[in-house]
Amino acid sequence: MHRHLVVLAAVLLLAPSAPAQERAPEGATGHTPKPAVHAKRFMAVTANRHATEAAVAVLKAGGNAVDAAIAAQLVLGVAEPQSSGLGGGGFLLYWDAKAVKLFAYDGRETAPAGANPRMFLGADGKPLAFLDAVRSGKSVGVPGIPALLAHVHTKHGRQPWASLFPPAAALAERGFAVSPRLAALIAETPTLAARPETRAYFFLAAGGPLPADHLLLNPGYAATLKEFAARGAEPFYRGALAAALAARVREAEGSLAAADFAAYKIEARDPVCGAYIGFRICSMGPPSSGGLAVLQILAILERFPNETVAAEDEKAAHLFVEAARLAFADRNRFVADPAFVRVPVKGLLDAAYLAARAKLVDPVKAREKYESGAPPEDKGRYAPGDGAESPGTSHLSIVDAEGNAVSFTTTIENGFGAQMMANGYLLNNQLTDFAAVPEQEGKPIANRVEPGKRPRSSMAPVMVFDREGRLILVVGSPGGARIIAYVARTLMRVLDGGADIAAAIAKPHVTTTGAGAELEKDTDAAKLAERLEAMGHKVTIRELTSGLHGIQIGDGTLIGGADPRREGVAAGE
Repeated sequence: MHRHLVVLAAVLLLAPSAPAQERAPEGATGHTPKPAVHAKRFMAVTANRHATEAAVAVLKAGGNAVDAAIAAQLVLGVAEPQSSGLGGGGFLLYWDAKAVKLFAYDGRETAPAGANPRMFLGADGKPLAFLDAVRSGKSVGVPGIPALLAHVHTKHGRQPWASLFPPAAALAERGFAVSPRLAALIAETPTLAARPETRAYFFLAAGGPLPADHLLLNPGYAATLKEFAARGAEPFYRGALAAALAARVREAEGSLAAADFAAYKIEARDPVCGAYIGFRICSMGPPSSGGLAVLQILAILERFPNETVAAEDEKAAHLFVEAARLAFADRNRFVADPAFVRVPVKGLLDAAYLAARAKLVDPVKAREKYESGAPPEDKGRYAPGDGAESPGTSHLSIVDAEGNAVSFTTTIENGFGAQMMANGYLLNNQLTDFAAVPEQEGKPIANRVEPGKRPRSSMAPVMVFDREGRLILVVGSPGGARIIAYVARTLMRVLDGGADIAAAIAKPHVTTTGAGAELEKDTDAAKLAERLEAMGHKVTIRELTSGLHGIQIGDGTLIGGADPRREGVAAGE
């Protein structure tokens, strides 16, 4: 089908460089088919049944999307602790239907004043082994989630603050049944037993990892929630909770201090938006690279025939991987915390620039290597760098009865973060998202470590609007650097291919983090390996454990999709 016909059909349907320390995705724990869920008033899709139930209860009680997102995140900190929580950070988009305005909030962690560009290098000048860096207190940044939840509630929430806490508090106080996924991930992470607090929480007294269905209580988290409900975020940044977290980090050779917590603030950002086949797609800007990279990929692929890019064959996979490799080449050089680096956002999305980049793609042959481009505004100051990312992340999508919406990607970085706890929750290892090597060939790397800086991310919470400006899609995913490919390809399958959100999420993955093509194991995508290799791709077949959660908004109907690769649930009424 020609592109303009696809756009018309969709509108009618929906109207009203590879990292030097590449890591595998968060562990795969099976595949459970999840059909689309339909509702008329509101919808919530989160990574865990308990979190979705909490969000739905808030929505039924008259709360809005922000209220529901807060309740869900608090529950995820109990029931899905390995992926996100009060010890981490995130990026949140909020669509205010009445004001017809999109808000973007940056709750990313920050490096302490004691951080320095060479802190992840060993005495030999080479990067530390990844797990050694992760488990060091040096990896822990000032958490942003407590401040983010309090900030968005003050700006946009409707229900009383304390009314959002009971679902999470009940799970922490009375216990919850450990899910099969959490049990499997604990068993796959034996280093959790090396520290007393994680050993006590995630392992049985006899020494083995917690089994599925074990009743797990978290009195420390329950006490933290009581403080949070009564006093807001203040204790996390100027009180006993901040002091306890800093003390734990300093025990592990970190440098977090009281002044680092007191200096933390939420940043309101301008969303990055771009056009794709008649739709307006918006996401987070820097310090996340996710939104920019997704928009670049789509803009490049828009210059190729619709019949080719919307397919699921080797030609479509080839073009998608090549477009993503171009985006990664730019990401690795240009994107970092905008308070420290002048990121050429407009230049990276400039139509003429992207047209020129698209001409580098050979429709039938993979290029050996892509270099970063020279977009308008580029001063040529920075060298390319990697800054590897782990996929210990979560995403939730919510649409309320008034049409307000939240797309919220939240993380502690690696699975189980820094593998240390304070106040009943796991601490992030977010600072390993910085480039370990601060310069190349005499030029600084934009994403190098600096005091007070926010590390680059690939998180890409997305909202899509039709030609009339109506919100039609809310989506995002965990997955480290692979978030970019997961989200971009899902958008294409809905907007270009006409799939519903649940079907688009379930389709097999083809990804890249800048070098070779990655094909999802035990799927039809893996069958493309030989043909892609013949086109010059370096192919890897692997588990690709995305956690895509999306909501498609039509004329009087909502369609929810939860990723079959994890334990997420969509529900509404």
